[in-house]
Amino acid sequence: MLGISFDTEGENKAFAEKFGYDFPLLCDVDRKIGLAYGACKSPKDRYAARLTYVIGPGGVIEQAIDTKDPGGQAAALLKTFPAK
Repeated sequence: MLGISFDTEGENKAFAEKFGYDFPLLCDVDRKIGLAYGACKSPKDRYAARLTYVIGPGGVIEQAIDTKDPGGQAAALLKTFPAK
């Protein structure tokens, strides 16, 4: 699992430590990933949409979710895609 935000490396580190994230948060300060995946409409957008993508082993997007409940979403995804 990876997270991506428009924040800087320092901001992401502080956020991950504050909330106890045990997965990497990548920085997309130039919005290139956000634009490619539809999380923003412009490089000037201040915030990204909360989206989740399940990307399969072949690099194909298997599921795209508009993330309305970040806290409960992981459990729902694990039911759909159980660990092997």
